[in-house]
Amino acid sequence: MEREKLLQILNEEVGNKNIIKHMLATEACMVALAEKLEAEDKEAWAMAGLMHDGDYRDDVPVEEQGVKISQVLKEKGINLSNEVAHAMAAHNCHHTGVEPESLMDWALFCCDSLTGLIVATTLVLPDKKLSEVTVERVMNRYAEPKFAAGTRREEIKMCEEKLGIPLEEFVGVCLKAMQSISDDLGL
Repeated sequence: MEREKLLQILNEEVGNKNIIKHMLATEACMVALAEKLEAEDKEAWAMAGLMHDGDYRDDVPVEEQGVKISQVLKEKGINLSNEVAHAMAAHNCHHTGVEPESLMDWALFCCDSLTGLIVATTLVLPDKKLSEVTVERVMNRYAEPKFAAGTRREEIKMCEEKLGIPLEEFVGVCLKAMQSISDDLGL
């Protein structure tokens, strides 16, 4: 029930449907990573992934993106743990100044940009279907700096140091998670 309310809030707050799809993809990745890392509160990880860009709008300064959404949720009666609020703020640490600390923080930080690389890899395929994407294809595109040039590859690769997950395995976990919700993503 709470997830439905969160989705309603996202649709009210975020006009760009592609950003909403990105948040759905990130939520799926965070759930899969929580399972892989045996996190105790998988719902918190899911919420951080789903809501992290809920304030990604032109009228929200970049320094507040990832922070303002916590205020919005509180005003709408959603109880947010400090851990989830911190993870959402830390995913945009270059602008918010809130540094990633916990496994949840680092998982969100590392998978945020990966979802875009996986989508870009999908969109250059003839059928544009996530089911056709392989880890090998994503890794090949990862190795091409000009492909999806805005992808923060160095942040994705931090999965090895900060989460203890080899890059190729990290890509595999996130790809499989996104493939499981391909209908929601329209891919």
